[in-house]
Amino acid sequence: MRHVLRSFQFKSIHTKFALAFSCLILCTTVILSFSAYRLSTVAVTDASLTYTNQLIEQVNKNIQTYIGNMESISTLSLSNTDLKQYLSLKNPQEAEAQQLERQISGYFSTIVASRNDIASIMFVGSNGAIASDRVAPQFKPYAELISQEWYTKASRSKGDVVISSSHVQHLYQDEYKWVVSISKMMPSPAPGAASGVLLVDLNFNLINDLCNQIQLGQRGYVFILDQSGDLIYHPQQQLLYSGLKSEDIRALMQAKDSTFETLTSDENKIYTVRTTSFGWKIIGVTYAGDLSGNKKEMQLTSAMWGGIALIIGLAISVWLSITLTKPIKQLEVHMKQVEKGNFDIRVDVEGANEISKLSRTFNLMISKIKELMSQTVLDQEVKRISELKALQAQIQPHFLYNTLDSIIWMAEMGKVDDVVTMTSALSKLLRSSISKGEELIPISVELAHIENYLTIQNIRYRNKFTYTIEVEADLLEDRILKIVLQPLVENAIYHGMKHLPESGHIRITGRKRDGVIELKVMDNGVGMSEEQLKSLRLKTHQAQSGKGFGLHNVNHRIQLYFGELYGLQFESELEEGTTITITIPVMPTISEQSES
Repeated sequence: MRHVLRSFQFKSIHTKFALAFSCLILCTTVILSFSAYRLSTVAVTDASLTYTNQLIEQVNKNIQTYIGNMESISTLSLSNTDLKQYLSLKNPQEAEAQQLERQISGYFSTIVASRNDIASIMFVGSNGAIASDRVAPQFKPYAELISQEWYTKASRSKGDVVISSSHVQHLYQDEYKWVVSISKMMPSPAPGAASGVLLVDLNFNLINDLCNQIQLGQRGYVFILDQSGDLIYHPQQQLLYSGLKSEDIRALMQAKDSTFETLTSDENKIYTVRTTSFGWKIIGVTYAGDLSGNKKEMQLTSAMWGGIALIIGLAISVWLSITLTKPIKQLEVHMKQVEKGNFDIRVDVEGANEISKLSRTFNLMISKIKELMSQTVLDQEVKRISELKALQAQIQPHFLYNTLDSIIWMAEMGKVDDVVTMTSALSKLLRSSISKGEELIPISVELAHIENYLTIQNIRYRNKFTYTIEVEADLLEDRILKIVLQPLVENAIYHGMKHLPESGHIRITGRKRDGVIELKVMDNGVGMSEEQLKSLRLKTHQAQSGKGFGLHNVNHRIQLYFGELYGLQFESELEEGTTITITIPVMPTISEQSES
């Protein structure tokens, strides 16, 4: 039994393929690896977002702590007894007021010197009193100071702290600083008494440094909005103002403390929003693409083992496929030889499986194809010769009928000399058209033939036209299909010269260029419009039933003999004339053929 099974083992190609597909079950390793990749991606993203939330929460706490400290400093400054006494004076210019102003200034200077996050401290009273941390400062006019936003908002706040967005502060002459302002009103001790506002300008660089040190991926950043949606800080503030960058401010102002994702023109942004106790929104921006920065490292182990398993599976699959496809490759090589035209090849594949049977069938098929190809080539050659002869047989009666009509007409008119001339030319014309049954004749013979034809037609149309033949001497021995110029000249006479009020001219030229012979038949007749020219080209490439040989037969003969690259080309303009160009390849002359 074992011997029987062994004898049939792997003899069927179907069995081999079944084994190969079974081995590809290892592809499940890829699925498992991909699943691990997806799970780790989610884990990394969640961890990154959690870390981002923690960072933004920490920034939120730091800023709240910072602003809280500034509020405490404001409250402490407003409780200063010298400041209260300074505000109670009716004339801030008197000596006592100036002494108090210097004491207050020193007190403010001590606070500013102890904190590098405070840009300046100033107090402005409704009684005209002004004090700051500066010694002998050059203030802006009092009227302008009390009209600034920090003063007006604090006056209306009834003792609440007013926090501004980032702005350029202009308190002193020729001094402009980028700050965030905290202002608070000192209420009047009694109705009708003077009141004042304390201003603490926070150094904007501190907020800038606090936000800049937060790293949210490779491109993430932190920015701050105030209660009105105005920017307090943004690392790309100038780009926002110029319109080169945008943030979804409306959605951010409506959002509660959360994390959400928005789609921009470039890629997805993830916003993490936290709101301070005084209304500022601390917003962290991370890019979805940056969250996967460390995924590859986290997935390296699972990917490595998945790759090892996959390599083993692929190795087995490759070995099996080589074993299975070796005879098929051999058959493929032989088939490519057949594609190149080698029908003498035979495939020898040993064995009793399906490929061996296919090889034997292939050998039988090649033998049959070779036999059919030989028969087809023979049939096509016979058909080509028959078609050439049929086309030529169409042309010869056409020439003869036109010429005999002319001779009859002249005989009726009693023009004996013209009849003799035309009959002599007709005799030469017929003799050259026979050309001993040869398809190719020297160009000199074709030119002699067309000159006889032009002689006949010139007499027939009563010297309606003149003609010249200008063919390069080295073309005369080259060969051309016979009777290809005559239909072109006839077309020039009938369609170009016949309707001219005066005498026309036909010019025949010939030259060689890059292994190609160009013969042109040019007339200065009535010419054709663009529509007529398109119609002529279409008729030349399509058989026109019932219209004689025409230009179609000439073009068809040339392409049938020399190939599709050659034939007739047309150029024409109304009232200018028409040019028909024949292109054929340079063929060996009769002397060259005899030498070879």
